[in-house]
Amino acid sequence: MMTEESLDAFRSVSRKPGLQIWTINNMKMAPVSPRGYGNFFEGDCYIVLYNRGSRQSIDIHYWIGNTSSQDEQGAAAIYVTQLDEYLGGSPLQHREVQGYESPRFRGYFKNGLIYKKGGVASGFHHVDTNVYNILRLLHVKGRKHVTATEVEVSWNSFNNGDIFLLDIGKAIVQWNGPQSNRREKLKAVLLAQDIRDRERGGRAQIGVVEGGDEKDSPELMKIMTAVLGQRNGPVREATPDDRSDQAQNNNVRLYHVFEHSGNLVVQEVATEPLTQDLLRSSDCYIADQRGSSVMVWKGKQASKEERREALNRALGYIKAKNYPSSTSVKVMSEGGESAMFKHLFKSWRDKGQTQGLGTTYNVGKIAKVDQTKFDVMQLHARPELAAQHRMVDDASGDVTVWRIENLELAEVNRRTYGQFYGGDCYLVLYTYQRSGQQQYILYMWQGRHATTDEITACAYQAVNVDNKYNGAPVQVRVVMGKEPRHFLAIFKGKLIIFEGGTGRASAVNPDKGARLFQVRGNDELSTKATEVQARASSLNTNDVFLLKTDHVSYLWYGKGCSGDERVVGRAMSDVLSKQDKQVVMEGQEPAEFWVALGGKGPYASDKRMQREEPLHSPRLFECSNQTGRFRMTEVDDFTQDDLDEEDVMLLDTWEEIFLWVGNLANQYETKEAWNSAQEYLRTHPARRDPDTPIIFVKEGHEPPTFTGWFNAWDPHKWSVSNSYEEMKKKLCDATSISQITVSPGGSYQAPGGPMTSPPVYRTHGGDLSPRPATPTSPSTLRTQSPSPSAGYSGKFLDPELLINKSPSELPQGVDPSQREAHLSDVDFENLLGSSRADFLRLPKWRQTDLKKKAGLF
Repeated sequence: MMTEESLDAFRSVSRKPGLQIWTINNMKMAPVSPRGYGNFFEGDCYIVLYNRGSRQSIDIHYWIGNTSSQDEQGAAAIYVTQLDEYLGGSPLQHREVQGYESPRFRGYFKNGLIYKKGGVASGFHHVDTNVYNILRLLHVKGRKHVTATEVEVSWNSFNNGDIFLLDIGKAIVQWNGPQSNRREKLKAVLLAQDIRDRERGGRAQIGVVEGGDEKDSPELMKIMTAVLGQRNGPVREATPDDRSDQAQNNNVRLYHVFEHSGNLVVQEVATEPLTQDLLRSSDCYIADQRGSSVMVWKGKQASKEERREALNRALGYIKAKNYPSSTSVKVMSEGGESAMFKHLFKSWRDKGQTQGLGTTYNVGKIAKVDQTKFDVMQLHARPELAAQHRMVDDASGDVTVWRIENLELAEVNRRTYGQFYGGDCYLVLYTYQRSGQQQYILYMWQGRHATTDEITACAYQAVNVDNKYNGAPVQVRVVMGKEPRHFLAIFKGKLIIFEGGTGRASAVNPDKGARLFQVRGNDELSTKATEVQARASSLNTNDVFLLKTDHVSYLWYGKGCSGDERVVGRAMSDVLSKQDKQVVMEGQEPAEFWVALGGKGPYASDKRMQREEPLHSPRLFECSNQTGRFRMTEVDDFTQDDLDEEDVMLLDTWEEIFLWVGNLANQYETKEAWNSAQEYLRTHPARRDPDTPIIFVKEGHEPPTFTGWFNAWDPHKWSVSNSYEEMKKKLCDATSISQITVSPGGSYQAPGGPMTSPPVYRTHGGDLSPRPATPTSPSTLRTQSPSPSAGYSGKFLDPELLINKSPSELPQGVDPSQREAHLSDVDFENLLGSSRADFLRLPKWRQTDLKKKAGLF
């Protein structure tokens, strides 16, 4: 039951887009200053709310520190349940445990999470972050999602595989383990910058020591030695991550969880692959991925008590199963399901769901393809349409086709373009113009009856063609029968798939007698004819068929086909056969028709089985084999910035799998990318089609069918280098920091920790000695060198004075429509999700949208 005390706490909850954080202090919710976002005390619990600004887009997380008390954990869980109820029951709830946070949670803190010692429960006290009497050592780990943990200030804490930040207030020294990689170093530099700007007002200095070349940084090593003492012996060897690799878990069980006579009852409903009709609105369910993740689904008509107890029952379920306390827990309501939850189901249908400019239907046993027409001219102006329709252009580019013959490439006669035989493999090169530049797509079509050698040769020859065009082509693997829409479109309604045989000029295909072709599509961009077994059972009431015999050809129209389908069927029949066609309406077939099919028999004649293609939200993963085992880390709420040049990334749009390879990606990971994608499909809990098209995309050559899944794609992003070496040079003031010398003595207080001895600074040409922290007025201006291109004043305010304030509440001189001009660079990035330069390149409507979400409008 919600108390008056809870209601008082929730009145501070803003309904505007953005991030809000509270800590549990004496069993009450206490707000955290935006300047402290990303810092988590290990002895505390936190509640983190993120509002994306659209319907059903609120996430509530409660974070559990490793040394927090059971009482605090219980209080946090109660507040989350009550907050969910206060917000109407639609938010997605998450339980986060220190060191095991979800990708979505980590995504809120782009520069990383900092775990601090102490907290209310441990008797330590939080201190103002904007002070300089500090001494701490941060152990930094992670490539994609960074965490920094306070450890003992000693050489004993170091190892050769990780990165460490020695923070002495006025200076931050980054020590890179010899076995750490460039990506980890870059992330650590960005974290050091974040600490400097957010916690020190931009006035601390940063220096970097390469652990394998310490002799190159003698002055910085003097500082480290003065603080840490003389090192005795070599630094410890690299240690593996605490967390074991978690390959995708394809074992999913659905349980109905309810209470009976005071006991928790767990009743198994089904195992994978799950279907949406298993979920009843009157009940609550748990989807269990063998302990790697536990997700609770609350039906809209479930009782208030059941919905309120959903989180507690999930925790009880984990305990009953003896799962680790770090097990991921998510609670969601019907209609507000996460993408991860939907991906557990073979099919998923949202109410009123449509795709792009219309509705598409998947090919089931009796299903038909009903692809609503759309204006292809919109594809260039709207890349999101290109992505949704899987069309890079209007298919008017140039086409070249080769067949694999004797394991070599043999160019196909243009008169036979569009004819593909199941016993062959083909390469199809499509060339088109975008923004005045040549773009290429290389399709690798694999016949169902092609030999293993031919399939291998097809892949090998694709590499040769790719090299000929300097790696520019986007490579697409196409399995016979799974041709993507653009592949259909480039053959202008003349694509014919023969079940077997070969198209080689020297080959003689055996006479098969009567041949039956199923024609599908409603215009030349979506039409193909596929040879099927010449039997009555192959017919489908929703389609057009061409039955070709020695003497006559029959054009058969099913009762469920449309006028457009009849038109394209007639056009396709002229390509397939030069004979006169006898039009046959379903139900009016002559006896000779059934004789050619081997006799009359039952076939698919029920139009009710027509079903919509399940639409799933796209998901982005980082692919890695760093530990010798395939591993994928999901990137939640992804943007173009999440595509790292050193990575291989997998984008799953459900109908297609994109493999994006950065220019600096590991060679082995690049080579294994295809296997990684196939492994992903094979182990997917929804039992995905293993022949789903896989599209190979290289950095700098992304087609609109890929970029359309990303908001505000910047084609010039990688032309402006932002490497670790350049960031290091830009951020580190080696001259200034080398002037600082340190010797032990005195006393000071570390953040969240007990009193200890501070360093004494001696400087040349300036006094940098630490002084007691002076409380600053919230309205005190902070000075920072602004970006010269931004055109801002250089005077910056605390974000709390600008966020969610009416014009009358703003400090004097602040233009309500230009609040972002008064943010520091770090606060700007944290709140708006991009640098000033990137923000200014966005269209005005997008800038306004981002400002609204951040509470700056």
